[in-house]
Amino acid sequence: MNDRIRVPEVRLVGPNGEQVGIVPIAKALDLARESDLDLVEVAPTARPPVAKLMDYGKFKYESAMKAREARRNQAHTIIKEIKLRPKIDPHDYETKKGHVERFLKGGDKVKVTIMFRGREQSRPELGYRLLQRLAQDVNDLGFVESNPKQDGRNMIMVIGPHKKKAEAKAEQAEARAQRNAPRDAEAEPESPAEETPAEEPGSE
Repeated sequence: MNDRIRVPEVRLVGPNGEQVGIVPIAKALDLARESDLDLVEVAPTARPPVAKLMDYGKFKYESAMKAREARRNQAHTIIKEIKLRPKIDPHDYETKKGHVERFLKGGDKVKVTIMFRGREQSRPELGYRLLQRLAQDVNDLGFVESNPKQDGRNMIMVIGPHKKKAEAKAEQAEARAQRNAPRDAEAEPESPAEETPAEEPGSE
């Protein structure tokens, strides 16, 4: 960074990503000082090395925040599992689909397992069609992250949520607040109605 860059020239990139071109290191450092920015070597192995004008302190802070957010999202990603039979009846299918929808709305991944027994193992297409149908039924909430694949007697597919865990939690909290709002309004005491002053005796 800055005076520690020991090369005669660099391919300079401006603060907004614009290509300045190949310039002597002295000129690149002058431009950095004039702009009150740092000259940072971003591709030292290139010929010539690539350097960018940037606020290095801000860059480090933003990178740390992004890494922390990525770790937080990764730590809270939970994989739920739903098990189905190839010849599931319509009512059970709707129940299982409801569970999948609830998990996806909550920002969780869902591992869907089709369990084959006996002769069913010779009909893998039944499981494949069922998984395809389920993926289609919930495609507004999630996407197929891992395509159906045979795993011993089972067939497995993973569906990922469109919304991140943090986003789903925020939406759920907002929905709860909206549900509670009418209840809070009902609990507020009503303002007393204005009383009409009684007429004095003798008044017409």
